[in-house]
Amino acid sequence: MNFEGINIPQKLVPNNYLQLGLEAQRVKQRHVKELLEKRKLPENGWRDEEIEELVHQLAALDSNNFAHNVGLGEREARIACRLVARRHYNFGHGIGRSGDLLEAQPKAAGSTLLAALTNALLFELLQMLGMHSCRGCFLVPMATGMTLMLCLQALRKRRPNAKYVLWSRIDQKSCFKAITAAGLQPIVIPCLLLEQEQSLITDCEKFKEKIEELGADSILCLYTTTSCFAPRNSDNIVAIAKLAKSNSLPHLVNNAYGLQVAAISGQLEKAQRVGRIDYFVQSTDKNLLVPVGGAIVASSDEQLLQHLASCYAGRASSSQTLDVFMTLLSLGCSGYQSLLVQRQQRYQCLKQRLQQFAKEHNETVPQMADNHISLALTLGTLTSCPGGRNIVELGAMLHTRGISGVRVVPVAQLKSIDGYEFKHFGAHHDLLEVPYLTVAASLGITCPDIDKFFEVLEKCWTQFNKTTDKQ
Repeated sequence: MNFEGINIPQKLVPNNYLQLGLEAQRVKQRHVKELLEKRKLPENGWRDEEIEELVHQLAALDSNNFAHNVGLGEREARIACRLVARRHYNFGHGIGRSGDLLEAQPKAAGSTLLAALTNALLFELLQMLGMHSCRGCFLVPMATGMTLMLCLQALRKRRPNAKYVLWSRIDQKSCFKAITAAGLQPIVIPCLLLEQEQSLITDCEKFKEKIEELGADSILCLYTTTSCFAPRNSDNIVAIAKLAKSNSLPHLVNNAYGLQVAAISGQLEKAQRVGRIDYFVQSTDKNLLVPVGGAIVASSDEQLLQHLASCYAGRASSSQTLDVFMTLLSLGCSGYQSLLVQRQQRYQCLKQRLQQFAKEHNETVPQMADNHISLALTLGTLTSCPGGRNIVELGAMLHTRGISGVRVVPVAQLKSIDGYEFKHFGAHHDLLEVPYLTVAASLGITCPDIDKFFEVLEKCWTQFNKTTDKQ
């Protein structure tokens, strides 16, 4: 409530006391005024109480929260459970209108304002990260895989006669299934194996060959990935962007958790300047530390974004928007930049300790110049004994001891996805000779996390070796 302009008798509260309280309220009002007028990410994060107060004020602008409202429509944002209503701060109308994520709602001025502010803050975040060629972005209330599918469907409307998607192989199911779910035909471009470094890079020549073989008119888009599991490097998105531009082909980038890496942001910016990227998509949970369920689509072409928003079927949930909005206000520019710096430091720490562990156990850590999050450790010595335990049991041992996120990739694992088979699935290529495990230093990781991991890994390694020896 704003007490300005209300004549409050001194018999209720002495005026000098009241002025102290009003001044504190004016400070909060200036924060809100600056946010609404400038639509900028605050330099410093807001207090929880300030965020909640603003969210309640925005919710009060929606018709379902009007005291005098009488709803006679088929959807009036009525919420039966008060726990659910409190969880969503009484937002019930969602965002956008049927068939357009960016359209305003007549019943929900607060929800519309919430969505617009969130998109503005996300755009400010991308600008802060150095992506100045980006002209806009918006939050899609679907996780990354489904949002990639939406992008492919939007591109298909613009190129109805094209059916092929040239996809640089990455062994992650959702980004591949985005192609098949969109009713398109994937053309898998294998990665190149650098034998000395034991890492994988983009085969740009193979992209060129396939474009010549299939013809540009039959190709919907080129589809690359930045952030990925080791030993795969980030795709060479600058080279592929140039290729896309020279052949007048759309280019879709899966930037799942790439916002937290300055080098990737720099490559995205360069690729947009010298080549072509139609859409690049990033996950909200990985990059902003919110619950799973949202993705950010960005582009250097505002018309492409408007086209994409109009391809969304139905109305959208505001839950993900609310999570992101509150988180961005809580962190502010300084808070997010601090998380980025800490993550980079933790990555270097994890890398150094993993290399030391590998040296002590006669293993190796593949050298990856373009992967700044994920690391791999070979497991050759654990599988050298004939008749030994299945190497995937090491991953189970780590998991049961509280270490999550570690992936053990065995040799000869065959995976079928929608009729397409992938040899050595998890390794991103067909030439895997030695199994390995992967770990990642993503946003929010702490030094105690790293200490605990190596403590448990050492114990599991020793136990695995002993059990294998007995067999």
